[in-house]
Amino acid sequence: MPRSPRNRKIAIALAFVSALGLAPIPLTGLHKFYVGQPGWGILYLLLSWSPIPGIASVIEGIWYLSLTDEEFVARLGGKHSQAVVTPPSSTTNPAQVGAIAEALRQLDQLRQEGLISEYEFEQKRRNLLDQIA
Repeated sequence: MPRSPRNRKIAIALAFVSALGLAPIPLTGLHKFYVGQPGWGILYLLLSWSPIPGIASVIEGIWYLSLTDEEFVARLGGKHSQAVVTPPSSTTNPAQVGAIAEALRQLDQLRQEGLISEYEFEQKRRNLLDQIA
């Protein structure tokens, strides 16, 4: 089953909540589980008695803040907060646009069926759209 997209803002909030101990129970490494890195999340829980996971969570929260949405998607499989749509150029061959549109439909079908991940879909979609420009 494909992993659902992750939101960068939620990952940032979880990193700081786990670092500052704002929750009633220790949630050290919760952001790691959220971004799909359960091994690191378990390690953070095992080390929750020490200050190491808290310090690492603050650093990661700052790192997530410094990333753009595109970088977050590329590195951690997150989702864009807003889509950027650019119109095709006027010199584009209509037949080429039709072929790419059909390829995009087929690619979306593969994503919906769970045969490719959201990240793979986004990468292939970008490659196809780059062919138009």
